[in-house]
Amino acid sequence: MKMIFFQIVTACCLLLECGQATAQQPAAERVLQTYRQELDGLRKEHPNRREMPDISFYLFGMGDRRKMIYKDGILKDALTGDSIRTWKVKRQWIVPSEYLVELETDRNERVRIVENEQGVHVTEGRTKMALAQGKLKLPRFGGNKYAAVLRVLHHEILINIIGGKPVPNFFVYQKPWFRDAALMAMVLKQTGNLHLIKNWILSIRDPFDRNNHGIAEADNPGQVLFLLSLVSDKNNPMVQTVIDSAMQFKKGDYIEGKTDYAAHPVFQTKWLKYGLKSLGLPDPYLIPKVYDSYSSLFWWDYKSQHVGGAKFEDSNSANYPYLVWAEDHFYGEKRGIVTNRDYPLSWESHASDAHYSGLENLDERLVKDKLSPPHTWHAAEMFLLLNQ
Repeated sequence: MKMIFFQIVTACCLLLECGQATAQQPAAERVLQTYRQELDGLRKEHPNRREMPDISFYLFGMGDRRKMIYKDGILKDALTGDSIRTWKVKRQWIVPSEYLVELETDRNERVRIVENEQGVHVTEGRTKMALAQGKLKLPRFGGNKYAAVLRVLHHEILINIIGGKPVPNFFVYQKPWFRDAALMAMVLKQTGNLHLIKNWILSIRDPFDRNNHGIAEADNPGQVLFLLSLVSDKNNPMVQTVIDSAMQFKKGDYIEGKTDYAAHPVFQTKWLKYGLKSLGLPDPYLIPKVYDSYSSLFWWDYKSQHVGGAKFEDSNSANYPYLVWAEDHFYGEKRGIVTNRDYPLSWESHASDAHYSGLENLDERLVKDKLSPPHTWHAAEMFLLLNQ
């Protein structure tokens, strides 16, 4: 009862901006301090760190809403770069956990840009204007010690849904990756937002996303079956097509093909078995008893069917942090890297198939560094570990 009361009071306090904040410490600053304390706790528990460029920005437009960037007193369209609003800013507070940017202008006026379950709004004085609309669910994750961090990670997943498609990062990827989308979908199922990608799932006609230089990757069929299980059933006409597509990889009682340009038979067979199980279909496959570095990425089932061996190195974690966060979930370790910045909390860098020029509207330094924050697979792995 105390927890429920606390959550109600907290929500009301935020809606009312914690009353009339003092000039010395605005409500946004107090909430930001609380978020940073929580983030510091996460860094102590997961001490590996990556220094990120000192770029202060925030993204608005979760789900299918218009994608916008706030940076240096300018709110602009994230895709076209067109300016929406500009202000001469004296002070600013970017509060990722509240989906909020609050400004104090050179005329001592207050501006609030905030995103909630109904849309994105900007308030200047007594004037409030809608910038984007569209319903989605934004739970507060009350009771979790990393509730504010979870809200940010949830945002970093929702912000990368564009045109109903779940992409790894909407700046540098135009197509969904089934592997990333499956992890995103696990989060969306928990938060009640599967409807945002339902039509995309039902529109899948190729069992392979073919994003790695056109290769038909052997883990994709299992991922597509799992995605279909979330919004349809075993009678969906695409199901048999997907099952048939996996036969090209069959090696005795398991499958083996390419995933990220290498053979990963344990990971691939686990995905196929899980997809079949998710739809309640017969499963003739057995997980091979061999070492596979990707086996530990599959932490939610078949954990006992694993042959140990070398783990991912720190260099993998720096560029592809989702790999080590998934491995942490499998082994119960805490090697996954956490950024030194408030936001974003997720990223990917130096990916072979990412088009980093798409980040020009955000910051040229990210293009040069081949760094794309936020990233949905990374955000999903962190979210699913911290919210278990």
